[in-house]
Amino acid sequence: MRLLLLLVFLLLQGCSSIKFGYQQLPTLSYWWLDNYLSFNDLQTPRVKESLDKLHRWHRQQELPHYVKLLNSTAQSSASSVQPQDICSLWTEAQARADRLVQETLRQTAPVIASMGPRQLSHLTRHFDLKNEEWEKQWLRGSTEDRLKRRLGSTNDRYSDFYGDLTAAQTALLRSQALQSEWTPEWGLQQRKRQQQDLLAALQKIQQLGLPEAPLALELWGVWQRWFQPPQASDAALSQRLRTQACQNLADFHNSASADQRQRAARSLRNYERDLQELMQP
Repeated sequence: MRLLLLLVFLLLQGCSSIKFGYQQLPTLSYWWLDNYLSFNDLQTPRVKESLDKLHRWHRQQELPHYVKLLNSTAQSSASSVQPQDICSLWTEAQARADRLVQETLRQTAPVIASMGPRQLSHLTRHFDLKNEEWEKQWLRGSTEDRLKRRLGSTNDRYSDFYGDLTAAQTALLRSQALQSEWTPEWGLQQRKRQQQDLLAALQKIQQLGLPEAPLALELWGVWQRWFQPPQASDAALSQRLRTQACQNLADFHNSASADQRQRAARSLRNYERDLQELMQP
């Protein structure tokens, strides 16, 4: 489902250049997808048209929900939070992502149906290259080296949002990472599972020549399995990791000083303002 995830994550993640990125989203999405799928001359205009329509739909139908979510989150960020508050935010974000994926499938189903074996081979090779990069990033070196890279990425995300972290907060993030059940080996396994699931679905669509409605249903199943692994042990671990993530974020936020919380609230308000401006005709 990589052809859909770009749209989802660009819209869900905080970004200092959110207005520029959103305005350019159809073009950025096209080039990103073309890198994975290598569209032919007939597909290119259809893909661009679908992405333009999807962008208009999202701007009109979905941005108001993001503004409302940011507003309520900014209001609550001044006080302490509970893990269930964080999980509720995740549930709402997931619901918005689900709607985006459903609309994406509706808009792009004709192009997906036209994909051929050459494009699936291209996609497979691209997955292999990305997996090599992922392995180099997260699996190389000693256990301590891996932990340092994870903590570096985590510290950067938190400090961008809350400002400079205290020694106690850095220690808290390290403790949380050490207690996590997530491992790079499991992460790579799930990454490859998701890729193979998508490739198998696309091959089935090609072989059976599925029309648009069954095609969308087939890929919707891939999207659902993206977050809910079919293997019972993986599904249980995935749920524990989500629960732990909510607890970790709540614990970190509750460790933040008044100044740090004010900075976080300002960031959220800035995102809210940017989206409100993007909603203007």
